[in-house]
Amino acid sequence: MIGLIQRVKHASVAEDGEVIGQIDQGLLALIGVQKHDDHTSADKLLKRLLSYRVFADSEDKMNLSLSDIGGGLLLVSQFTLAADTQKGARPSFSSAASPDLGRELFEYLVNQAGVQHPIVETGRFGADMQVSLLNDGPVTFWLET
Repeated sequence: MIGLIQRVKHASVAEDGEVIGQIDQGLLALIGVQKHDDHTSADKLLKRLLSYRVFADSEDKMNLSLSDIGGGLLLVSQFTLAADTQKGARPSFSSAASPDLGRELFEYLVNQAGVQHPIVETGRFGADMQVSLLNDGPVTFWLET
């Protein structure tokens, strides 16, 4: 699984002009599922999302995790992260999970996150969504399991 994470002051996701998920300070995580992924991949990614140290401590060093600060986690499915862009002028999605597997693993990730973290919001799998954010830093990292 792939997680493109951005440290945010706030973020939201809307569908048809209606906000369906929003957080204040925390992480926006765009999630891509590849065809070889499984529940173990999702568990590993979630552990990293909650423990990755990207927030500043009292000395302004990135030493605090999302769990440490109690920030929000906004999970948004984005199958285009699994694209192969190595050649040509058009992406290939041959490594992306099928829609059924993608939905299953994204929903599993969301459910597990809700059990392990107090503030979890999400977009809608497979929907045409608009994502708004105020990137803090900017701080952006690519996590892959």
